[in-house]
Amino acid sequence: MSLLARWLICLASLAWCLSFAHADTPPDPARSADPTLSSRYWIDTTGRAAIDTVRDLPGGAWTPMERLRSFELGAGALWLEVPLPARDANQRWYLMLSAAAFINRATLYQPRVDQPDQVSRQDAGDQLPLSQWALPDQTPVFAVTGSDAQRVWLRLENAPAPTSPRLALLDERELQSKRYQTFLLVGAYLGACLLVLFLGVVHLRLYRDRAFLAYCAYVAAMLGFQLGFTGIGGLFVWGEWPRWNDLATAVFMSWLAAAGIWFVRETCALSRYSRWLDISVLAWCMFGAVFPALYAAMMDATAFRLLSLYGLLSVFLSIGLCLWAWRQGERYAGWLFLGFLPVHLAYPFPALRSAGVLPDSWITQYALLIGSMIEIPLLLYILHRRAKDFSEHHARMRAMESTDPLTGLIIQPVFMFRLRDTLRRARRHPGTRFGLLAVDLANHGELAEQHGREAADRALVIAGARLSSLAGDLDTVCRIGRARFAMLIEAPPPVEQFRTLAQQVVARGLEIAPAIGPQAVLKLRVTTALPPDGVIDVGEEGPIDEQRLMSRLERALERGAADPRRVVQHLPSPTHGSDPAHSRP
Repeated sequence: MSLLARWLICLASLAWCLSFAHADTPPDPARSADPTLSSRYWIDTTGRAAIDTVRDLPGGAWTPMERLRSFELGAGALWLEVPLPARDANQRWYLMLSAAAFINRATLYQPRVDQPDQVSRQDAGDQLPLSQWALPDQTPVFAVTGSDAQRVWLRLENAPAPTSPRLALLDERELQSKRYQTFLLVGAYLGACLLVLFLGVVHLRLYRDRAFLAYCAYVAAMLGFQLGFTGIGGLFVWGEWPRWNDLATAVFMSWLAAAGIWFVRETCALSRYSRWLDISVLAWCMFGAVFPALYAAMMDATAFRLLSLYGLLSVFLSIGLCLWAWRQGERYAGWLFLGFLPVHLAYPFPALRSAGVLPDSWITQYALLIGSMIEIPLLLYILHRRAKDFSEHHARMRAMESTDPLTGLIIQPVFMFRLRDTLRRARRHPGTRFGLLAVDLANHGELAEQHGREAADRALVIAGARLSSLAGDLDTVCRIGRARFAMLIEAPPPVEQFRTLAQQVVARGLEIAPAIGPQAVLKLRVTTALPPDGVIDVGEEGPIDEQRLMSRLERALERGAADPRRVVQHLPSPTHGSDPAHSRP
C-alpha cells in the first residue's frame, strides 16, 4: 500500500472518530432540557429595543422556539428568553452559541445576583474586536453567574446571512473538552493542508505546470474559508480586525469557488477542445475573484443570495466541465471529478445552513472541513500522476530530437560534440585518455536479401543494443551511417585490454539472433584508435579534430572490407609526420 493511501486512511479515520466525538448527543435528562428548545423568541424589526423594554413585554409577544429554526433578520434583532435550570454551585457555568462562529453581534443580559432588578451585559460577535469580547473564544461564550433557576435574555444580530441559534449550557470541564476537540480537528486539518500546500509549491517549481498554481490557490482559499467558517481565524489570526472578521468567510468562499473552477480549467485543458468555453470559464473565475468587492459594498440580502448562487453554480459547473472534458478524451478529467466528490457531497450542509434551511449543528459546521481533508491530498495525487505522465511524454519527445529513431542510440551530431569535448580535455589535461571504435555491420546487405528489409533493420537495432551492453556508464554509442556504428570510450583500459574489447564486439555479433532469422548472426568489423596523452596532432595539418579522426577510422574500415579475414584492425597512435590512415595494422 502506498504512503499516500495510508495517509488518506489515517485522515478518514481521524475525521470519522472526531465526528463521533463531536456528535450532538441528546441533553442529559438529569440536568435540564435543551435550552434552545425551551426558550422563547421575539423579533425586534427595528433593532432598537432596549433590555428594559424586552423584559416588560407581555407573555403573548413571545413565541415558543419548540424546534431549531433559522431567522433572516436583516436590520432587525432576535431576542431569546432562555430559562436556565438550577445549577451546581461548585461549578462555573457557561452559555455557548455553538456553531455560530460568524454571527455579527451577540449580547447576553442576566439579572445581577445582588440586585435582581438590574442586569449585567456581556458582548461578543465578529463585528467586535476580540479584546472586547466578554470571553474570547471561537464562538460567542458567556459566563452564567449564580446557581438558582433564572431567565436570561440573549440579543442576536446577523446580516445579511440568516442566523440559526443553537445554545448549550456547559460547565467549565465540558467547555474545555469542546475546545480541545475543535482545536484538535481544525489543527490537524490546517497542518495537513499547509503540508500539502508546500508540496504543491514544490511540484509547481518542479514541473512548471500552471495546474499546480491553480491548485495552490484553491488550497489557500480553502484554508482561509475554513479559518473564517470555524472561527479559528477570528480567535488566532485576525481577531482585532472586526471588519475583515465580518467579511472573511464570504470573501474566501467567493475566491474558493473561483479558484476551484480555474483549477478545473487548467487541469482539463479546456482550451484544447473549445476556445469559447475556455474564455467563458475564465470570465466566470474573474467574476468570483472581484465579487468580494461588490459584496463588501452592498452587504445586503441580494449580495448574499448572489454569493450563495455563485458557489452553488460553481459546484455544478465543475462537475459538468470534468465530465464533458472526460467525454472529449481528457483522461484525468474523470479522476478530477472523483477527487472533488468529497467536497461536492459535503457542500450542501454549510450551503443550506447559510441559506437558513438547516439549523446550526456540528455536521453543518464541519462537513466541508472533513470533505476537504479527504479531497485536497487526492487532488494533489491526481495532479502528480498527470504531471509525471506529461513529463515523461515531453522527455520522450525531447529524446527523439537527439536519438536515432531506429536504434535508440544518440544521433551523430551529439556524438561528434562529445568527441570534440573529449579532445579538448585531452589537450588541456595531460594524462586524459580515450578510445574510439568504428564498427561496421558487414553482412547488413546479405541479411536484407535473405530475410527482408524489416529483418535488416531489426539487425541494426540488435547491433546497437549489443554494443551498448559492452559500453560503460560514461561511454557513448552512436550510429554514424546506414550500417555503421561508433563507440567513444571515455576511460579506456590498458592497450591490451582495449584491443580485447574489439574482439568482444566481434564475438557478441556472432551470437545467434533468432529475432532476425534462423541461425542469423551479425558479422561486425572493428577499427580501433587509442590516441596518446597530451596534444594530438597530425604533423603539418596541425591539431587533429573530431572530423579528421572519424574520417580516418571510416577509411580504415573501407580498406578492411577488401580482406574478409581481417575483422579487427588497430590504428597506431598519430605521430608527427605520419598519417594513421596509411598505417597498416
